[in-house]
Amino acid sequence: MRGQRLVAVLMTVLLAGCGSAAATTGPAPAGVRAAPEHPYAVGLREFTVDPDGPRPLPVTVWYPVDPTASAGPVTALSAAPDVRAAAPVAAGRFPVVVFSHGLRSLPALHAQLTTRWAAAGFVVAAPTYPRTNLRARGFTRDDVRNQPADAWRLVRHLVRLGARPGDPLGAHLAVDRFAAAGHSAGGHTTLGMFAAGQPFPVRAGIVIAGGRPVAGLARPLAPMLFVHGAADRVVPESIGRAAYARCLGPAAFLSLTGQGHGEYLGPGRPGFTQVLATTTDFLRWTLYADRAALRRLPTDAAAPGTTTFTTRSLPT
Repeated sequence: MRGQRLVAVLMTVLLAGCGSAAATTGPAPAGVRAAPEHPYAVGLREFTVDPDGPRPLPVTVWYPVDPTASAGPVTALSAAPDVRAAAPVAAGRFPVVVFSHGLRSLPALHAQLTTRWAAAGFVVAAPTYPRTNLRARGFTRDDVRNQPADAWRLVRHLVRLGARPGDPLGAHLAVDRFAAAGHSAGGHTTLGMFAAGQPFPVRAGIVIAGGRPVAGLARPLAPMLFVHGAADRVVPESIGRAAYARCLGPAAFLSLTGQGHGEYLGPGRPGFTQVLATTTDFLRWTLYADRAALRRLPTDAAAPGTTTFTTRSLPT
């Protein structure tokens, strides 16, 4: 009962202090450590939320472990991190990013981006959605409408994990600092977590090649970053632009000139360096209150002929 009460208190504090309208333009919350100056090696853990329920949710988690001996600047995470299964989590508590995959995809297929976020000092928790993943037996794209609620189940699970004494992962989760991110249908899912009337304790969102409403109209006050290929034929850039225009709070839009539905997410492809740097800066600003990262955004997003970057209501 004591554990249940603690979780309830945590959830009340989260909902009151963050909510779907939360922004991070002010001072860092109490107890927030400084953003890491050097990258970490990366650990890997897997578990299933509600394994015996109607919608079991396998989850892949990447997290920081002890820094590598050859650490470089965290804004230059171009090399693939060293990933170690079941390695001990690095000391401290780290903000959490819930990452949602697209249709017929899997968390592992996005590891080139998510492991680099983990190396930058974030715990990245990526659910495998039951009806839209690559191996789903009963695949249906219509199930995307249920995925924001699945992502919220994962958030609740992680909050409980953070309140569980002695848990090797939970003890390192900063459960007052969640962000959501996703690609394609996962971007729709991410935006759905900010839909009106859904008070999720999520401080920021990254929507990659997405933006369709799936769980009610989303007009987020929380900071939002949109990443989109200007020549995307699967989810036209106009979809992302419309979602960007509906944001009521700070928002930014990174457009990849002439690119499609996600080739820019692969290392070595045009725009990957800018996507990695911009998303990492954005997470450092919104989850670590790193004002230097906020100031770097326009420069790190810039690549003449490859990207364009626009913003609305970003603090200066």
